[in-house]
Amino acid sequence: MSTAFTSPVSVNSVPAHAAGETEYLLSDVFLDVWRQADRFQARSSVSTWLMAIARFKALSARRVRKDAELDETIEATVADSADDPEVMLEKKSRDALVRKAVTTLSPEHREVIDLVYYHEKSVDECAQILGVPAGTVKTRMFYARRKLAEMVKAA
Repeated sequence: MSTAFTSPVSVNSVPAHAAGETEYLLSDVFLDVWRQADRFQARSSVSTWLMAIARFKALSARRVRKDAELDETIEATVADSADDPEVMLEKKSRDALVRKAVTTLSPEHREVIDLVYYHEKSVDECAQILGVPAGTVKTRMFYARRKLAEMVKAA
């Protein structure tokens, strides 16, 4: 029986100009996993360990290359064929509002929101990935959600 690894982020969701860099980073992550396999201590799931390695690789790459931001227009152009134009427009505006609100959060709050909601990680897994106590993750989630609610309500 074969188990396939499914990435929470599709390569298709990455802008075309960054796809090569994304593939390089993914390759680099798996090379590090191969090299460090003997260091895996099974204190967490393999996906959490992979996510931590990938996070640090992405942060390192981002520090090196600060001139380019992610292009969010690609996501706005993808439409759900099951929705009618009115529902699609409503979803786009709501998604754009939430996306904009998330980008205004502090980096610490953004990371927690990203890991919990987009990568479906538990509080304990987030704590391990971020290298902070679980209580800190919970506190960051509380304040991030409160700030997002304020921003969405104000809009």
